[in-house]
Amino acid sequence: MPTVNYSKVATEEGGGGGESNGPFATPPMMKRPIVWVGMLILAIGAGVALTSGSHKAVLAEEEAGAAAVTATQQLRGSPPIVATAVPPPARSENTGLLESALAENSELREELRALELQMAEKNPAAGAVPVVAQPSNVVPDAAFNALFEENAKLRAQLAAKPSGEEDFDIGAYRAKALAATPPNIIECAEAGEGGSQEACHLPRNRRYEAVGQKGITLWMTGLSGSGKSTIARALEEELVLKHGKHVQQLDGDNVRTGLNRDLGFSPEDRAESVRRVGEMACLFNAGGVVTLVTLVSPYRADREAVRKRHEDQGLKFLEVFMNVPLETVQDRDPKGLYAKVAAGEITGFTGVDAPYEAPIQPDIDLPNQELSIEECVAQLLERLRVEGVLVGGPTNPSGLPLPPGYVDSWLEDQLVLKGAAASAARAAAELLPAKARLTDIDVNWLQVLAEGWAAPLRGFMREGPLLQALHFNSILIDPFDDSGARDLVYETTDWNDYTTRGRQRTSLSVPIVLPVTKYTKDAIEADEDNDAVALVDKDGRTLGVLRSPEIYANRKEEIATRCFGAIDPEHPYMRHIYAGGDYLLGGEIEVFERITYGDGLDKWRLTPKELYAEFKAKGADVVFAFQTRNPTHAGHAYLMKTGRERLVNRGFKNPVLWLSPLGGWTKSDDVPLDVRVKQHQAVLDERMLDPDWTVMGIWPAPMIYAGPTEVQFHALSRKAAGASFFVVGRDAAGIKSSDAAPWNPDDDMYDANHARYVLQMSPVLEDGQMSLLSFDKFYYDKSDHAMKAMDPSRPDDFISISGSKMRALARQGAVPCTDPIPSDLLAANCVPQGFMVPSGWAIVCDYYQNIDSPKWVPWSKAVVEPSASRTTIAHGTYGTSDYALFLTLAGKQVSPWHDIPLTSYGGGGQYNMVTEIPMYTTAKMEVTKDKWFNPIMQDTNKDGSPRYYTYGTPFFNYGLLPQTWEDPATGGDDDPLDVIEVGDGPLDMGSVTPVVVLGSLHLIDEGEDDHKIIALRASDPRAATVKTLADLETSTPGITAKLVDWLKMYKTSDGKPENTLANNDEPVLPADAVAIISECHDRWTALLAGTGGPGASPDFWLGSA
Repeated sequence: MPTVNYSKVATEEGGGGGESNGPFATPPMMKRPIVWVGMLILAIGAGVALTSGSHKAVLAEEEAGAAAVTATQQLRGSPPIVATAVPPPARSENTGLLESALAENSELREELRALELQMAEKNPAAGAVPVVAQPSNVVPDAAFNALFEENAKLRAQLAAKPSGEEDFDIGAYRAKALAATPPNIIECAEAGEGGSQEACHLPRNRRYEAVGQKGITLWMTGLSGSGKSTIARALEEELVLKHGKHVQQLDGDNVRTGLNRDLGFSPEDRAESVRRVGEMACLFNAGGVVTLVTLVSPYRADREAVRKRHEDQGLKFLEVFMNVPLETVQDRDPKGLYAKVAAGEITGFTGVDAPYEAPIQPDIDLPNQELSIEECVAQLLERLRVEGVLVGGPTNPSGLPLPPGYVDSWLEDQLVLKGAAASAARAAAELLPAKARLTDIDVNWLQVLAEGWAAPLRGFMREGPLLQALHFNSILIDPFDDSGARDLVYETTDWNDYTTRGRQRTSLSVPIVLPVTKYTKDAIEADEDNDAVALVDKDGRTLGVLRSPEIYANRKEEIATRCFGAIDPEHPYMRHIYAGGDYLLGGEIEVFERITYGDGLDKWRLTPKELYAEFKAKGADVVFAFQTRNPTHAGHAYLMKTGRERLVNRGFKNPVLWLSPLGGWTKSDDVPLDVRVKQHQAVLDERMLDPDWTVMGIWPAPMIYAGPTEVQFHALSRKAAGASFFVVGRDAAGIKSSDAAPWNPDDDMYDANHARYVLQMSPVLEDGQMSLLSFDKFYYDKSDHAMKAMDPSRPDDFISISGSKMRALARQGAVPCTDPIPSDLLAANCVPQGFMVPSGWAIVCDYYQNIDSPKWVPWSKAVVEPSASRTTIAHGTYGTSDYALFLTLAGKQVSPWHDIPLTSYGGGGQYNMVTEIPMYTTAKMEVTKDKWFNPIMQDTNKDGSPRYYTYGTPFFNYGLLPQTWEDPATGGDDDPLDVIEVGDGPLDMGSVTPVVVLGSLHLIDEGEDDHKIIALRASDPRAATVKTLADLETSTPGITAKLVDWLKMYKTSDGKPENTLANNDEPVLPADAVAIISECHDRWTALLAGTGGPGASPDFWLGSA
């Protein structure tokens, strides 16, 4: 910039050199007025041009100048600059002076303006710094003098400005500003003075639950070219496109185009860049976004500061170190930067001639030069799963999934009562007038519900959830009440509510329902004062209670066709559906103790919560489940070992196998549960499967053989106990159709590939917490005695060992083969080496060689000891055809039919009743007429199976009057007289109880007279006043109608027609009933004397005398 040398001008003009001292010296005044006037006109014109024609704009900028300059200097810690008035130059006749002054003025203005803009960019808060204002008090000829005065002021301002970056420490300024306590901004009244700003926003956990994921920051650091952005983009694509998650990537490129546009690459600017991006990451993170930061961020302290900001706000933060050596990134050099560094075109490059401080203990160390991009993504994805951010609700630190709908506790902790609470609830339930009878299959389902295998269900399906399951193989839930539908699944179905809807869909493909008869329905609806139903098993045990009952029609055809997708009247589970009552009972349940079966297998029955603990105890980072309904051989072991290898190759460190045998009801020709479980244990004991990474736990649900529909439930319920992978083979849950099937008789009901295909597309996999491990057929390799996939290059080395061939070999007691392995195993009667562990093969052979033995446990059915009199002796197992209960009297074995007297020793018209069927029990027990000493045994169905009442839970004790006989010759049913005792509570089986006769109902059963004597135990408090059924109606209204209904209808639930009652369904009076007893006693006496007439059976055991 040209500077006017006023000292020289003064000397030349003859002025004193002492007046002119340096650049701020005053030039001499011009002496010639005419020249002065001309120059003045030129100066005014030039000034107008330099200010862009706006004198007011210049004045406005200049008026703010002094204060702004002062503020800027004080910010830097310097004393304020005070503009000093400089006297104008003396008039001179040197006409060239004005031209030089004008040029200088223009350049001074431009330089000052450029410097002000630079300062404003670096310190936006200080505002623009305009030029110094022109003084208003001018002297004559002021225009000329003001030009020189303004130049002096401009030079003073320039001298006071910092000349470059080295004069203003922006890093120190930022550090000082950040260290200052910020003002306490209160966003809302809820936060209050000094309160957390979280109170002003949707609570973070509610946001996470609603969006279905949690926020986390993955801070990827490493040298340029170490793969940060490449891996982040691949991870983003995986999370967004395959998992539907919200992801935001913050990298050096996208933040420097906006957020960090004003920053360079100095240490201070790098620190500021990291800080700004860290704050932005916190905002995204808190909003539930998976935030991927890919910055070199070379300084450890800066990264730790960002971590602390996250920790202070309770936000998840993981430092991911792209641990790639300098030599590797120099070879990669994706942007050509390292080449420029080597050529000297770039200096101060991180990792080369500028520092990079590698993390000391990164959360994730990723030496990606040793891994593929896919492997890196898999590792990061797995860590996100373990951190629990891929779901919005609660997670476990182990990374194992929690059950669907999990909120704050395991369902078994809510539904299985313990201790005093269980005792009190059981006592209350036993007094409930409404009782629902449970079959053994129903008990299986009760266990499934109570332990949480069908989470989030808390009871038998109501009609709404059943319809969803049938039509969608899933139900809508709202576990966190985001849409106000939290209890939708647990409330009585409202057919007029078309607005309430759950936000989350969870798989539930099978109907978990409780069929009941009209008898049970009427009992529930008659009990207007109680909102609960006792759940009683076939053995009379009150296992639980169902609350807020919902009763609806059992649309059996709809359930069967939608669930199975086929019609087969002989399908084993369809038969169960069609045999159920005409109504379904829905509602939430509680059980009074853990469901156990007493069959020697309970130690392998682990609840989901217990299995979860077992998996964690083994250090599992993932669990894969393998379901079995056959003995385990080398082929199954091959699948399980190969499945584990696949998971290890995917980056898992310790996959744990859940060997999961089916434990609930199975069809009659399946391998019994105890055979399978004990054989599996042998496989573990002999280490065909490694017990260090295997847990065996029985899965309790019934097998319904519904193929593609059922396999979805199989996978879902394994997820409820912590499994993330389910091993699926061909024809999962399949079955052959029966000869009665209208479409494909005696052929596979489902295509072998359909089940796993449907499972792959089902809602079970939608949340990304469950996946499949699928396998095709495998063979036995004769060359190395191992099961594996066939090698097409040597097919002759492989043989197929089907299930039917294995069963045939077991029946023959086949022994291990010797080499060479024969092609015809059956002919050689040998089993290939290594096909099954020896002790396991022995168990299988024992079963198939003794298949008709009653000792086997086919499936989970309770082994129960009946409540029997202490004066009885039991033989065999209750619930089987070999059970027999013998009576004793005074220490001697007696016949309940012949040796117990008819009348009680107490007299007063009392009779002795021998109890065969205690109240609430349904086993059809009866005195056998043709067995030695006439023991009490269980009646059987036509197929030889034990017979049970299916109509409902009997509300009475049932037995016989000894020394009576209804003679077929007079139309009787060839049995002792039956007696129904209606007192309070059960009587022990085999007990002898004095009763008072109240009347009789005359049942006509398939054309035979079958009198039912109605009685009340003599010890009942009501016995003193209740002498007839009419009296009983006073204390127990409606009881006669219930008796009539039971006697007429109890066989209809077995598909038989109604019974008929004589006398227009009316009972006879006590005197008439006593006359019937007397006549039947006479007939018995004649029978014993051998004069009983043609109806007497020669096979009767009539006593030892």
